[in-house]
Amino acid sequence: ELTMETTLPVSEEAWRRGGAASGSSTMFLEVNSRASVADLLRGIIVQSGNDACIVVAEALGGSEQNFAMMMTERAQELGLESANFANSTGWPDPEHRISAIDLARLTRHIIAEHPQYFSLYGEEEFTYNGIRQFNRNPLLGLFVGADGMKTGRTDDAGYGLTATAERDGVRRIVVFNGMDSERDRASEAERLMRAALTELRVDTIV
Repeated sequence: ELTMETTLPVSEEAWRRGGAASGSSTMFLEVNSRASVADLLRGIIVQSGNDACIVVAEALGGSEQNFAMMMTERAQELGLESANFANSTGWPDPEHRISAIDLARLTRHIIAEHPQYFSLYGEEEFTYNGIRQFNRNPLLGLFVGADGMKTGRTDDAGYGLTATAERDGVRRIVVFNGMDSERDRASEAERLMRAALTELRVDTIV
């Protein structure tokens, strides 16, 4: 029922919990404003905006908690058996989890089934509300063929990355966590992706 031009309301909850005052990654949405789906998706993917995640969750699920249940149900339908979501943002929660292999499977699904949106993951920057922010994926613009997907960081998991790149018609997906810094994440991302694209043997996702 949504289009990229549909606008969604920014609640006080989304602004408060996902905004700059919360200390989290944010799109800098303004409370009681409206934002288009196109901008919100870029806010989520490029800027890692927790406020944008909550806006979409509330609009589609009625509440973030209900949307997290919808996310889990959909993940199970896709065969992502490890997935259990407690929120829409990835904010640390003991009940919020997904395995590395299931992140790889999800990446493959997005690339295959939603090519019209996959290009968003390769956008290197996005400006909203006059604030320019850059994609945290360290491979974009530096590694030939890199075009997705998403960074992450929590105290328990460390700095991580789900990344994909394509060269000469060959696409690879790598997923890792546990790095101590953004610098370590960037170095490991390049090492793993270079190996994935040059090694003869690569395990197949089933």
